[in-house]
Amino acid sequence: MSETIAGNQSGQGSLILDAEALYSELLRGVQRIMGPNTRLAGITSGGAWLVERLHKDLNLKGKPSVLSSALHRDDFAQRGMATSAQTQIAFDVNGADVLILDDVLYTGRTVRAVINELYDYGRPACVRLAVLVDRGGRELPFQADFAAARVALPADRSLALARDEGGVFHFRIQEA
Repeated sequence: MSETIAGNQSGQGSLILDAEALYSELLRGVQRIMGPNTRLAGITSGGAWLVERLHKDLNLKGKPSVLSSALHRDDFAQRGMATSAQTQIAFDVNGADVLILDDVLYTGRTVRAVINELYDYGRPACVRLAVLVDRGGRELPFQADFAAARVALPADRSLALARDEGGVFHFRIQEA
């Protein structure tokens, strides 16, 4: 696991994180914690991109699974229905060892919502979480089983994974 990186904000205030290097660290971490029956599911949209690429890099069979938090968000009234991908699970959830993937862990609210979504499809034996970046600021008691990096950012900044047309990952940091 990478060490903690403090958000160094100067001028325009950008923190430089190498998303591709962190993806390589995530790949190694996922390989270490995966069992023979582990099923991967990515949270839309950054986690879905991660699970798609992990499926290829790990030579996993079947289609990558995607979890949407849209229907279980506690701020649904303010946000409405997201236009991102909807939940698509390519395995039987009942009794499954599920590893949820996401790009950035912050308050824990999205994780809570996707766990509720996952349980709409069945009762897994185990649910774990792996993320590229844990930025702290938790409002709910969730933690990642694996985080490629831990980053301290001010609450008025958002951090999100992006990818270019060639599939190369990078991060966007914006004012929240």
